[in-house]
Amino acid sequence: MLLSKRKRYLTGSDWVINTMDSMLKSTTGCGNLSQIVLRLDRVLDGNEVRLALDRFTKKFPLLRGHGARDILLAPYWKIPASNDRDISFSLVQENDALGDRNLSLLEKGVNTPFRESREYLSFRLLSTGDHSTLSMILDHRVFDARGAEAFLNLFQEDFTGKSASGDITFASTRALTQWSRKFRAGQNVNRRIVALSKSTPEALAIPRKGKGSYQYRLITFTPQETEGIYERAYREAGYLMESPFLLAVIIQATHDLFVKRSRPSTSYLVPVTVDLRPNLDKVREIFFNYVSYLFFQIPVQEAGDRHVVIASLKQQMYDQVKAGFPKDLAEASQLTRIAPPSVLGKLLHIPLDGKMATFAFSHLGKSAYQHKDFMGAKITNLFHMPRVPVPPGLGFFSNYFNKRLNIVLSHLDGLLTDEEAALLVAGIKQRCGASS
Repeated sequence: MLLSKRKRYLTGSDWVINTMDSMLKSTTGCGNLSQIVLRLDRVLDGNEVRLALDRFTKKFPLLRGHGARDILLAPYWKIPASNDRDISFSLVQENDALGDRNLSLLEKGVNTPFRESREYLSFRLLSTGDHSTLSMILDHRVFDARGAEAFLNLFQEDFTGKSASGDITFASTRALTQWSRKFRAGQNVNRRIVALSKSTPEALAIPRKGKGSYQYRLITFTPQETEGIYERAYREAGYLMESPFLLAVIIQATHDLFVKRSRPSTSYLVPVTVDLRPNLDKVREIFFNYVSYLFFQIPVQEAGDRHVVIASLKQQMYDQVKAGFPKDLAEASQLTRIAPPSVLGKLLHIPLDGKMATFAFSHLGKSAYQHKDFMGAKITNLFHMPRVPVPPGLGFFSNYFNKRLNIVLSHLDGLLTDEEAALLVAGIKQRCGASS
């Protein structure tokens, strides 16, 4: 493993995530956290799990690092020589079945700040009489979603005595060269932002009072339902086009919500994450962030027709990829690293009158966790529960694991009523053609 360097320079993508962390801390009191949830078919021994995780995480000193700037003001992650700190681990015993109540228990983990400023990872094991649920709570400044899955996959290989498949990519440079290319990338990004700003996107009003916590709804489809959804997606959107199909379904469900609220509307704007890793089947880039974004805008008057929405999403995706927008956005983001995250967060509000998006969307697809078990227990499901920057405070996150499709609704407390959250869930299920 290439872990010998004491610093890792932060990329533009890292800096965007650091900015989101600053925004969330200023608006909700808790940073850009997420968690991976593993449902297991039996009860694990809590002490055994804690000791195994502790031994593994201590191999990575960067988990005790922190942000800094060098003499040229380039930001980097300063890595100590060793990590001798015990992993944060809690064991929760529950008498109830780990169903919807379990999701409420899981919310506490992702809505609680880490106990120290230089802590970026913790684990919770929730157990009943017959099975356990493990959650890995992570700071997105150190892991993106796929990297976090790959980290758990590496742990499982380490636990079973298998060597990791390939070295971990870790080295980086200041990226203080090729300025003309960065400015050209910035021009491309600016043209796209200007085009989007011609129509102020519809967004839910951020509640003035609230706990600053996030609530979640989980939609889990059976393997049979998942197969039907993918067949429907390929039929309506094209082969391997499940992401535009799912986004179209969610746009329609969200449109129903805005119609119910009888709001005047113009368009819906959705940022969608794009993974820039060169090989998604063999993830070597585990730590830090390798994501960029596509931006999709749908006029409200078109949102009721899924075929029109899918066609528009596919065309917008084609145009942005052809123009190299995701890579240009990542390249142009290098220029923002001179600004502190607190300042950059305020600047991001300007182009769209403070309405940065209607909601956020991400589809992970195939999981980077490649095993069917965890420490000997079969994994019955795996899904993600991220927090969403404010604004918009609303997001939908889908993933595919062991022939199951999951969609998680994440929203700021007070942004939706329970009835509205249920309306969104029901709308997504109905349009996916599933009965679950």
